[in-house]
Amino acid sequence: MSRLKKLLLSLGLLLFPNLGFSAQKLNILFIAVDDLRPELRCYGNKEIHSPNIDALAARGTLFERTYCQVAVCGASRASLMTGLRPQTTRCWDFKTPMREMNPDALSLPQHFKAHGYETISLGKIYHSTNDDFPQGWSEKPSRGIGKQYASPTGIEAKKKASRIQRTTGVRTNGPASENGGDVSDNVYTDGAVAKSAVIRLKKYATTEKPFFLAVGFTKPHLPFNAPAKYWDLYNRAKIKVPARDKMINGLPYDGSSWGELKNYSDIPKKTKVLNDAKTRELIHGYRAAVSYMDAQVGRLVKALDETGLSKNTVIVLWGDHGYYLGDYGEWCKHTTYEVAAKIPFIIAAPGQKKGQRTKALTELVDLFPTLCELGGLPVPKNLHGVSLKPVLANPETPWKKGAFSQYFKNKKNVGKVLGTSIRTNRYRYTEWRKKNQSGALEDVTLIDFQGNPNKNIAADPAHRDLIKELARSAKKSGTGLKP
Repeated sequence: MSRLKKLLLSLGLLLFPNLGFSAQKLNILFIAVDDLRPELRCYGNKEIHSPNIDALAARGTLFERTYCQVAVCGASRASLMTGLRPQTTRCWDFKTPMREMNPDALSLPQHFKAHGYETISLGKIYHSTNDDFPQGWSEKPSRGIGKQYASPTGIEAKKKASRIQRTTGVRTNGPASENGGDVSDNVYTDGAVAKSAVIRLKKYATTEKPFFLAVGFTKPHLPFNAPAKYWDLYNRAKIKVPARDKMINGLPYDGSSWGELKNYSDIPKKTKVLNDAKTRELIHGYRAAVSYMDAQVGRLVKALDETGLSKNTVIVLWGDHGYYLGDYGEWCKHTTYEVAAKIPFIIAAPGQKKGQRTKALTELVDLFPTLCELGGLPVPKNLHGVSLKPVLANPETPWKKGAFSQYFKNKKNVGKVLGTSIRTNRYRYTEWRKKNQSGALEDVTLIDFQGNPNKNIAADPAHRDLIKELARSAKKSGTGLKP
């Protein structure tokens, strides 16, 4: 960067310290994390070792109440990357490519690419490997680098599982967790992705073109694998097993079958409850994977700082959905409830006040317009979210009355029903409607988080007017209107 441009940048930050943009286009470091619960030290969980994400929160704004639109990775990412709700994208599962259903949609990276940015995808951004190329990305996305298993035992188990899958056609995998021993971070996929991203950042420090660098980390997604040093951060004997007797009373459909977990070789296929020993092992593995991923985030931020790019780069870190870790006896995601829908979300932008926290109800569809405004790009008119720039300027700004999440479930003798859930300050209201032209209402759920969060109180006549009000808001869920 020339001395003149550096001077202009400095002047821009001095003159407009709270606007989130400077005289020069801001770069975007876009960090996606798979299956990450909002349970990090910066979110109040003192048992988790997450120093790098905590440091990122300290240099930006932490959103305490952000929700995904659908709790499965492919659909959530399709919604976020287009700024459209799932009823518009028609992506409901993990495997449907966004572009297959939305060939003419304007995606987030496509918008930045059209405004002169180099847009690069490293690791898992969309679920499908080459989704949104060539529309959104300047070059083919980079996926498949690094290893899933690193120990001899894990590698052999994975090979055996692959042979079984080829022979039977039944989806299967190696063990659900692995202590990788004394191996380099770069052996596993996320370390390899971080290494590749750091190389990119060092290159960008010598060029003038603004970048939109999307870096997708797979951990803590299954299998919960990480080098030994991250397992050593936790004492398994001190890990508490979640109570299994607190399943929400009267909550229809909204359990997870945790079929995803049962694809792993060491998990019984027909069990409905994991024993305490396996539960602790998996929670231990999940936490180790979180700390491993956290270290990779630290590598990216360190590279930004060392190259001087952090002065002109917006950093955003987001999770695609939450994750059950034995909560209510459940595993995985695939529900409309709080554990699956709530996600971690942090934005750090140049000129922004540091160490902010906000309780504003926000959604992943808000990220597209927010990054446009922070980067100084026009905001497309069709987006379903709203820019969070006012919240970044003042975390106490009055904001949305609710956040939407949706998911399909099967009801016996009925077929598929769509759950549309709205989370307000106090309540989560969900209505389940038939997936047919009638859209007939099948069931209703109302949870009071200031009362008993483990009970469905929808049948209580005292809440009749409240349910009518929330039902009117739920009708907006697929239209792009704001709750």
